[in-house]
Amino acid sequence: MKSMLPIVMVAALLSACQREEAPAAADADPLTTAASTPVAETLAPVPAVDDTAAPAGPVSQASFLGYGDMKLGSTVEEARAAWGGELNGAPMEGTTCHYLWPKWISRPADFAFMMEEGKFVRYDVGTDKETAPGGGKVGMSVEELQKLYGGALKGTPHKYVQGGQYLSIDAGDVAPTKLIFEADAAGKVTSWRVGLSPQVEYVEGCS
Repeated sequence: MKSMLPIVMVAALLSACQREEAPAAADADPLTTAASTPVAETLAPVPAVDDTAAPAGPVSQASFLGYGDMKLGSTVEEARAAWGGELNGAPMEGTTCHYLWPKWISRPADFAFMMEEGKFVRYDVGTDKETAPGGGKVGMSVEELQKLYGGALKGTPHKYVQGGQYLSIDAGDVAPTKLIFEADAAGKVTSWRVGLSPQVEYVEGCS
């Protein structure tokens, strides 16, 4: 009769191998769980796009350096080329100062560029459609300007308007220019200008 010992030993070894492989199967459970989890639950939520928000407003072209690509101190020809469109206005015979303004402007006092001695030296604004460097606008009160510019804003009496005033601020290290607001007796801004000295100080413009 043959011994049963080898058969018993083989059976025991097979049983032990099955018990050792069981944890390996358990280790695979996370893969099985991930595969069975909906994809939507594993991804971070995507914020909804608010297509009702208003677009950002246009950036003002006005600066202490000039207006848009037109730089204060440039020649008349350079200023015209930088503007890129048609400009009305021409110097009168025997004068060294004149204004240029866009053809779509009906009243030059609303928006114009001062040229003197062949240079672009200042621009004048008399409409609330333009914003001055720092945020000032025609129609604002003196108090609103003071909140915007603080103690840097200096006031002096108006030359022609009783109770009116000029409020000015230097560009400092930005440029050798100045911003001047004109306010009426009611304390409302009626116009403003940016330019080089002494031209920016001309109360009557080119007159």
